[in-house]
Amino acid sequence: MSYIRGYDAETLREIVDLRECEERLAEIGPQRSLPALLERVWLLKVLDRLDEALSVSEQSVRVARMAGTRKDLLRARILHATVMQSGGSLAAAAQELTTCAEEAEGAGWAGIAAFALQHRGKVSYDGGDYDEARRDFKRALFLRQESGTPDEQLESTLLAIDAADRRRAHASVAS
Repeated sequence: MSYIRGYDAETLREIVDLRECEERLAEIGPQRSLPALLERVWLLKVLDRLDEALSVSEQSVRVARMAGTRKDLLRARILHATVMQSGGSLAAAAQELTTCAEEAEGAGWAGIAAFALQHRGKVSYDGGDYDEARRDFKRALFLRQESGTPDEQLESTLLAIDAADRRRAHASVAS
């Protein structure tokens, strides 16, 4: 079940039903499996409970490192970076996402590389570098299409490209 109802066209953040997210968080409770930890990180992040999200994301990276696959570890690290981004640590988030994207592309995991690049684009977008954001969003779109992502799942990437284009146009008119 997806808790995402859409994406804010200005911030690129997920639009969620907060009540549903709170209910799901309560359902998961203290489960310690990697999938439960990753879901809990995301829920805490979208609920803007960033201190808790950061703590659980660090735990998820440790669990993935000890008991998961390389793909699991990359997913946990990417999610951890998105929490850092939400907390304003843009440089640290960008560095982690760059490392994850490079590792995923090197291993031929286009979907994971696209996930990292999409989020690195959001970091650039939050930092006001709309050209860099657009490059990452376009690369993420290419990788998602290459990996066979259904068209309806490309929506967030297309929205992000449009938002970066609008911001770039506005910035060039303002200068």
